[in-house]
Amino acid sequence: MLKRRTYTCGLDAALDVMGGKWKALILWELIDGALRFGELRRRVAGISERVLILQLKELQACGLVHRELYHQVPPKVEYTLTELGESLITAMTPLGAWGERNMATIEALDRGL
Repeated sequence: MLKRRTYTCGLDAALDVMGGKWKALILWELIDGALRFGELRRRVAGISERVLILQLKELQACGLVHRELYHQVPPKVEYTLTELGESLITAMTPLGAWGERNMATIEALDRGL
């Protein structure tokens, strides 16, 4: 969850909200619209069910993701980006493009370590 503190700059606040690898990848998968839990789990390679549940709860608490529960049998739950989440995706898009452009260099450097 978010730490209750004063941020030193906007980047500090943004990184606190995004908090690590999984949240950004979950948000990225929600760009095109609502997804159910199982769909998200399949799309975010390597994430465990437990971690996905925790990360979704934190994203909801931060106001980035909306959880819609449909009262039917069997129950259906969908996750979507909120307006705040969509604005964060807009900010993340140039960073993703930078990563795409430099992926080969980054991978080569990583292999060299």
